[in-house]
Amino acid sequence: MPYIPAMAVTVPVPHVADMNVAVSVQRLDGELPLPAYARSGDAGLDLRASEDAELAAAGGRALVGTGLALAIPEGYAGFVQPRSGLARDHGVTCLNTPGLIDSGYRGELRVLLVNTDPHQPFTVRRGERIAQLVIQPVAAVTLCEAEVLPPTERGSGGFGSTGR
Repeated sequence: MPYIPAMAVTVPVPHVADMNVAVSVQRLDGELPLPAYARSGDAGLDLRASEDAELAAAGGRALVGTGLALAIPEGYAGFVQPRSGLARDHGVTCLNTPGLIDSGYRGELRVLLVNTDPHQPFTVRRGERIAQLVIQPVAAVTLCEAEVLPPTERGSGGFGSTGR
């Protein structure tokens, strides 16, 4: 049987500017600036600490407020991500990354930070950028129970099953 190539289908990719989503923000601390993108085209809004916090070396952690509450629209979720500079320079990252903010949550946005540096403690300072917030669309799914799942090439291969 001769090879017949599949027809190419061009799917338009929406430009970021075309996907502007309005998110209402309540300032719980009016002295801090609103989260902002560091550069045009960035995916994450920089979140700032609304309080000082001490992170002991070798696993010290703190739940740090941002002084913000959000109203993320239904069909979207917020994902709190670490800042690469804090991780690189100090070993500080988000413990439960990505931190999920559901659209129905209206409390203060808080970030769980952890210090992975084995020797140096880290002090979070009020106003310091501590994490990034990415807003993304999320699909609602309907689970359909099945006795057998359709086969795939990978099958049930788990951690490390695709090689190194």
